[in-house]
Amino acid sequence: MANVDLSLLSGKNFLTLLDFSPLEIDQLLQHSLMLKQETKDGKQSDLLKGKSLGMIFENASTRTRVSFEVGMTQLGGHALFLSPRDMQIGRGEPVKDTANVLSRYVDAIMIRTNSHELVEEFAEHASVPVINALTDGYHPCQAMADALTILEHKEKLKGLKLTYIGDGNNVAHSLLAVGAKVGMDVSIASPKGYEVDQAIFAKAQKAAEETGATLSQTHDPKEAVRDADVIYTDVWASMGYEAEQDERMNKFLAYQVNESLAKLAKDDYIFLHCLPAHRGEEVSEGVIDGPHSAIYDQAENRLHAQKSILVALMTHS
Repeated sequence: MANVDLSLLSGKNFLTLLDFSPLEIDQLLQHSLMLKQETKDGKQSDLLKGKSLGMIFENASTRTRVSFEVGMTQLGGHALFLSPRDMQIGRGEPVKDTANVLSRYVDAIMIRTNSHELVEEFAEHASVPVINALTDGYHPCQAMADALTILEHKEKLKGLKLTYIGDGNNVAHSLLAVGAKVGMDVSIASPKGYEVDQAIFAKAQKAAEETGATLSQTHDPKEAVRDADVIYTDVWASMGYEAEQDERMNKFLAYQVNESLAKLAKDDYIFLHCLPAHRGEEVSEGVIDGPHSAIYDQAENRLHAQKSILVALMTHS
């Protein structure tokens, strides 16, 4: 295993992968692999002994909450679940005050919320690292787990082609970011009116110039998936858009990842989905439960990728 130096990330915020260099992302991935192997070998680490992570959840969560809590425990630290219903921020306390006060109690703050601007505001006022565990703009922890899963299955990232089919949402944005940073081509296929944010695409495109990654957008899923090493999809109506479910069902019908579409990818493609999934909607049962699916490896890797992020941000060189 290559030497890993995470000292440059100490004390940083983790809001979007566009803020990090290709080297920093590679170091995090290598460290994730090391931590994962230690866990498999039954070794417990005390890298975050005596440290506390405050976890603010405005949205429901399965994988995020469990993986961060277990990750902190495995690293010798402690995680506190904080619901806005139980906090003054839910009753109108300014973000500035909450961020400043929590910074006096905990060593890092993780937030899962709708507004990316809120996370940026929190990071501006907090004196400890702030981790974006999902906003309407980005889902960087998920993208790190995705990259880790692809690396394990394909033994490289640079030069591969990842195709994302569906809503141009926070997951799509973070896949563009991670692809741009590691030199992995990313092709996005979305229905008209549901494309990725063009400002974010432009930022990712600029980052891709450094690594040689090719980023592309289309409305044609067949064009996007041709010769893909990885096929990725997400629910058609993400959190906060459930009211649009019926309308989206009609517009996304041609964007289902099924056996017919997957035949256009490489024979050894892997299928990814950040979960929860709606079988029979965005993906067929045959694909998500078939031999190409790596969704449970991907879900597990949230734990290992996030442990690396926590150690990088919360320990001092």
